[in-house]
Amino acid sequence: MTKQRKLNVVFRVWLFAGEEKLLGKGRVELLERIKKTGSIAKAAKEMEMSYRQAWQMVEELNERAATPLVEKRLGGKSGGGALVTGAGEKAIIEFHKLVDSVNEFINKRSKNIKL
Repeated sequence: MTKQRKLNVVFRVWLFAGEEKLLGKGRVELLERIKKTGSIAKAAKEMEMSYRQAWQMVEELNERAATPLVEKRLGGKSGGGALVTGAGEKAIIEFHKLVDSVNEFINKRSKNIKL
């Protein structure tokens, strides 16, 4: 007698700019946290990521995107910080829409798979 198990399909979406990674789950989460906190350092801390790694990701995002996704503000009397630009906000929304669409498609198709 064979056991029937529910099959799960796991996927990960990456958007590339040419040959280079632009957006994936982690980078979108970083953008969302920068938007929430107004700071690359605070976003990195929330994600348990080094500030250096977060800063490097932001640099890559800004270099690879058609327009910058994060605007950095230098420190000083009023402090520094970071702002997710309109293009960055659109990137977050579009990435989630794409992932939701792919997820919906996979869920529909995987219901019929029996192994």
